[in-house]
Amino acid sequence: MTPDTIAVHHILDSHVADAPFWKEIAASVLRPPGRLDALAAHRAGFEQRYCTPRFTGGTPWICTWKSALRVWPELPRFSNQMLRYQRMPEGLVHEIGLPAHRAMPDAYVTAHHLRDLLNATSLDQLLAWSREPGLLPRVPAGPDRGKTWDRISDQALENFARDRDVDVRFSAQTELARRGERQEIAPLEPAQGTLL
Repeated sequence: MTPDTIAVHHILDSHVADAPFWKEIAASVLRPPGRLDALAAHRAGFEQRYCTPRFTGGTPWICTWKSALRVWPELPRFSNQMLRYQRMPEGLVHEIGLPAHRAMPDAYVTAHHLRDLLNATSLDQLLAWSREPGLLPRVPAGPDRGKTWDRISDQALENFARDRDVDVRFSAQTELARRGERQEIAPLEPAQGTLL
């Protein structure tokens, strides 16, 4: 592994020298014996790039990030670790959730968020939210940064509804729909046109 990769997780080549390839063990990890209603991860879209339907058998996913945006919109940030310290989930043992950005500690922290999300709403609702883009509670950038979507102008919303970021687009379109405005905003034509 490159030093850049090692610096993120502090896992050395020697730590994984005898580990099996993911494709050899993925199905056994992702499809354990017994009933399985859903898989869950914080920012599940990232995990789904490696935990494909081939390995999961098509089991649906709960994204605890997208769900947290809906259940706790008043919080200022929504990373796994920020939720941990903002919310201080009951029963979470600080040391077991460390070091951050390692599989077991991060899964442990995410499991506490998942438990609290399931106590706040239904499994079906979490799955539905997880299939949609993230509904951001506030504008993430620009002159309206930090404002809730209901506090910005229609023109600003229409501009955000053309944003490259799918979560920003979805959030702006959701507010436009709430206001009774058109839902589908035509994408802007690129300023450059074509290369040829």
